[in-house]
Amino acid sequence: MPRFLNRRDFVATAAATTASLLPGSALMTKLYATEAKEPLFKISLAEWSLHRMIQAGKLDNLDFPSFTKSEFGIDAVEYVNTFFKDKAKDSSYLTELKKRSDDIGVKNVLIMVDNEGYLGDPDEAKRQKAVENHYQWVEAAKFLGCHSIRVNARSEGTFEEQQQLASTGLRALSEFGAKHDIGVIVENHGGLSSNGQWLAGVIEKVDLPNCGTLPDFGNFRLGEKADGTDDYYDRYKGVEELMPYAKAVSAKSLKFDADGNDVETDFLKMMKIVLDAGYHGYVGIEWGGDDPSEIQGTLLTRKLLERVRGQLAG
Repeated sequence: MPRFLNRRDFVATAAATTASLLPGSALMTKLYATEAKEPLFKISLAEWSLHRMIQAGKLDNLDFPSFTKSEFGIDAVEYVNTFFKDKAKDSSYLTELKKRSDDIGVKNVLIMVDNEGYLGDPDEAKRQKAVENHYQWVEAAKFLGCHSIRVNARSEGTFEEQQQLASTGLRALSEFGAKHDIGVIVENHGGLSSNGQWLAGVIEKVDLPNCGTLPDFGNFRLGEKADGTDDYYDRYKGVEELMPYAKAVSAKSLKFDADGNDVETDFLKMMKIVLDAGYHGYVGIEWGGDDPSEIQGTLLTRKLLERVRGQLAG
């Protein structure tokens, strides 16, 4: 005979079923991989991984997409604006870069923008100038087919003052980005931006759908303590706080052990945090170590991400 549930059993069963279907649950993770026939996350390469080669003249920015595909088997790239600093408005250059990536099926994901001023500058004129300096990169990102530019949220003052100033500058830039359907995403990149609670609060204050975060696994140095030692924010807590707003993720790696694991970040634990937030987009490799080489460090990071992806897919 069928068993009819009493009210208490029904509520408990319904609650358990609902929990199993929440974003990031084990069941939903498997359903995503199985039904969509998509990987749990995609892998891209941040250009900074090869910065020594580029700065030494061994690799040109125009060749970055083809090198990424041929050397690493990766078909998505994240540019760094300082490697084509004077080309943001050069239509011929951008057309060539886009053609080279399109011809080989490499996706242009985003542009990381540095050295364009403080978006949270206490000086209103300087802050506005910084906002306007970023306009060209929004337009370049749009032309290349990127979804976002990555920016910094530097400021000065108290915790609350910097939150207000940074959110003011970011909102102004995000309003411009929205006109071009381009995201403005902030990386934890030193100072208060490496405090997950602070940066999450900034994004909440901006309160625009195209303004979000790019959590980086390793950039959680807050500064120096009174005794001169480095002060760090907990990286796992920080990524967890930033993931609800994430439009990209940076898998920073610096050193590997003999088993192919990063010695500073537990990638399995970190990627579970990423997936638990319901994120299935690009995870950008950013090798920043000195040994092994940039090519070997990038390959090791790709291999680690692929291994972790397989483990989490079950």
